[in-house]
Amino acid sequence: MAELAELDDPKTRRVNEKRGDDHGVNLGKLRALAKRLKTQQELAGGLWATDDIAARLLAILICRPKTFGREELDAMVRETRAPKVHDWLVNYVVKKNPHAEELRLSWSADPDPVVASAGWALTTERVAKRPDGLDLAGLLDVIEAEMKDAPDRLQWAMNHCLAQIGIEHAEYRARAIGIGERLEVLKDYPTPPNCTSPFAPVWIAELVRRREAG
Repeated sequence: MAELAELDDPKTRRVNEKRGDDHGVNLGKLRALAKRLKTQQELAGGLWATDDIAARLLAILICRPKTFGREELDAMVRETRAPKVHDWLVNYVVKKNPHAEELRLSWSADPDPVVASAGWALTTERVAKRPDGLDLAGLLDVIEAEMKDAPDRLQWAMNHCLAQIGIEHAEYRARAIGIGERLEVLKDYPTPPNCTSPFAPVWIAELVRRREAG
């Protein structure tokens, strides 16, 4: 904790706070610290228990993802409100855990939109890598009905799933693009030069173009 405190930079903190992440540690330096510490599950547990954002990010980097129980991960996701911690927890821990599919199913329709967004993130992973058994048409039905009015983080996760269906599954591409065009979610999202817009019709078209070109 003392070392993390030394790494805390006020300028970095100001930037992160605008995104809802109350910490001032450069992520490159945090990863370097994690590389030095290597995997330490007990230390990771202690760092997580501090409720400090930088400490929790470090905990995620040095933990053993497969050792967490289902209820433990469920509790961790429910108490996580900082966007970066939530994102890393889902992507670096839950996706590698044997309970990921059970959690995906229980989280996707959770009344807490942040928890539901974790379920949708896991669904997007399956759309891309293991789509067998998924009801893609049913997912599009839910997205079409609920994405427009969903809270920000849930909306973002559903939009990612919409784009992934359109990118990966040609038979649903036209419908996915049509849903994106009708709902106009993230249509005006400010996108830096040389970056792909998160607006699903543009995102789908660009990724498909790159694949076909490459």
